[in-house]
Amino acid sequence: MNLLSGDFALISTANGELLVGEGPFTEHAHCPRDGVAFYKNNFTLSAAKPWKVPAMVHRIKPSVFHGFERPEMKWTAPTAEGFARVFSEIGETIRSGTLEKSVPVTTERGEITAGSVRGILAQLSNQSDPFYSYAWVEGESGFCGQTPELLFQLRKGRFKTMALAGTARASERSVFAFDEKEIREHEYVAQTLVENLSDLGMVKRSDRSIMDLGDLVHFHTPLEIFMYGDQSIDFLLQKMHPTPALGPHPRTQETLEMLYRWRNELEAPECFGAPFGVYDDGVFHAVVTIRGVFWDGQEVLVPSGCGVIEESRLTSEWRELELKRNAVKARFGI
Repeated sequence: MNLLSGDFALISTANGELLVGEGPFTEHAHCPRDGVAFYKNNFTLSAAKPWKVPAMVHRIKPSVFHGFERPEMKWTAPTAEGFARVFSEIGETIRSGTLEKSVPVTTERGEITAGSVRGILAQLSNQSDPFYSYAWVEGESGFCGQTPELLFQLRKGRFKTMALAGTARASERSVFAFDEKEIREHEYVAQTLVENLSDLGMVKRSDRSIMDLGDLVHFHTPLEIFMYGDQSIDFLLQKMHPTPALGPHPRTQETLEMLYRWRNELEAPECFGAPFGVYDDGVFHAVVTIRGVFWDGQEVLVPSGCGVIEESRLTSEWRELELKRNAVKARFGI
């Protein structure tokens, strides 16, 4: 297997290995009954055939990526004008009573000036908790990342997910624990998840804690559901995405259409924040594609999003967006 050429999909497994699917892929509208199939969709979940069955499957150690040479980059930071306009519009919608929270996205653009884009995959050799590695490479385009956010895992009627929202610099951890705005943003996410999932089974909510990601910290609440009966994975994906951490609250067709429009205006990559997962002989595991890098040819994109609620302030959210992008660039050595 040569990951320097050819199409492939990759995701972390529970035992610390990487499950890799090597192309060519066959595409399906629904999850197969057995074998291995990757799930790759856009943020609006509009792909007709999101299930990708690989020609070959490998289970490898992350060290396979050692020796990849990282590319040299020239970056262009996003301007504040577009974000300020969207932020203002979200604020007006909140004050009108239509919305309580939404998640705009800004994107930093880069150009590869030397080396190969696949050199970005080198960071996947440094996999560590609480991150999940993921990648999709198709011709000259693709994405890869290390996300802290599990969308959900389904195994024998046990459904695990998490609320992950509220952000600060690691140096602000002590005061972050008492930040009322960040706690409220997190509680929007956690409480909405509990309400949304209670019809599936008995919901066990663990205590809120702080997840340490090195440069950043987040509030984190694990959730587990002991399901009443079987549900299709396709149904569960539609039910879970977008999570309250990346989507609007309340989540209605009207507020979703607003979010899609704001993402388009700010030119967010179509797969940023979308589900990416793998079905592996009865077990399904999906992550949220944040903390990642997206590319097409020589153009590289690093997006970041922030939760905007009534208490949010423009300058604070703008700093948070930059903080998240800088953390991604530092992690991937670009």
